[in-house]
Amino acid sequence: MRRHREIAASPQRATADTWTTIATLITDTLQQSAAIDQLDVEHALEALDQVGRMLIAGGHLEQHPLTLVAAETVLEITTVSGTDALTLEENLRPVPGVAGVADWTVYVPQVEPLAKLVRSAVMGRDHLSADTPAAPVPSTTTSSRGFDLDALARWAREAR
Repeated sequence: MRRHREIAASPQRATADTWTTIATLITDTLQQSAAIDQLDVEHALEALDQVGRMLIAGGHLEQHPLTLVAAETVLEITTVSGTDALTLEENLRPVPGVAGVADWTVYVPQVEPLAKLVRSAVMGRDHLSADTPAAPVPSTTTSSRGFDLDALARWAREAR
């Protein structure tokens, strides 16, 4: 499931507040899974604090999304600045679909002149990457419309 969220930046929010809003959206989304250690999430996002603010201030997240991938859930986050930020109707609700997920990664765009700083911020961090996110692989038990095929098969057997 691919989702996109736009976050209002300057002049609606200061850069630090915009980063806090993005970090809160990621945290709230991942908080739906009891299998994810929230301290891991907080530490990962703290490691991105400075470079995240730079990406926002430079307008880079307007064209190049910060992407959270957790199993089949892909959340692309971009920012909106200028007069468009003043009228943006944001959706800051957590993205569903991560309950029970244990593995997740935040992909940070490598854009010049910040590419070296991005790589440095994510280096050695389990849940951070400067790579381009790969398309999620659908599970073998769900169809392209999100149906649990195993559950449907069990229901069909029981209905006989």
